[in-house]
Amino acid sequence: MCGRYYFGEKTKEALVREYGDPGTCVPTGEITPGMDPLVILERGGRPSPGTMHWGMQGFGGGLVINARAEEAEEKPMFSSGIRHRRLVIPAGKFYEWDREHNKVEFDLPGAEIIYLAGLYDLSANREAFVILTTKANASMMPVHDRMPLMIPGKEIGNWLENGERTKDFLQSAMPQLRRRQDYEQLSLFGNVKGI
Repeated sequence: MCGRYYFGEKTKEALVREYGDPGTCVPTGEITPGMDPLVILERGGRPSPGTMHWGMQGFGGGLVINARAEEAEEKPMFSSGIRHRRLVIPAGKFYEWDREHNKVEFDLPGAEIIYLAGLYDLSANREAFVILTTKANASMMPVHDRMPLMIPGKEIGNWLENGERTKDFLQSAMPQLRRRQDYEQLSLFGNVKGI
């Protein structure tokens, strides 16, 4: 699962240099579902920046923020989007919570930007996206059994425009990530005797 990521000013500036100004206010800092963050999608035959709502309205009314990459083509909610409306969500890092509910940060060593794979569709009368997830690799497994599907920067055009390669991307191995945790959750009374 991917339910929160970080999009900083440096990442925003790098993307504006590469793809142009999205022409609208772009939120920075920690990005959570329900926000309208920067995304890169195919417009006019080339990758272009824009903003879009994170989260599709589910059949039961709840907010759906992720889709399993290995099931997206078969699920009615995602099948059209995975075939025709793919995008990438740029991030500097993303977060996951371990079994003890500690927040853990993940980034990609040597990369300023991580490109998370997603798809979008019309939902509740607006375009909205979900982030695709895949099975966790060794770097993610100690924290969670799912991780975001990532697209290499040089392959963004192929992910957005080349539907014949979609299955290859959905089945590709994920890079090894760097894991950081700023603090450990401590028991207030674990080492106290005589209470």
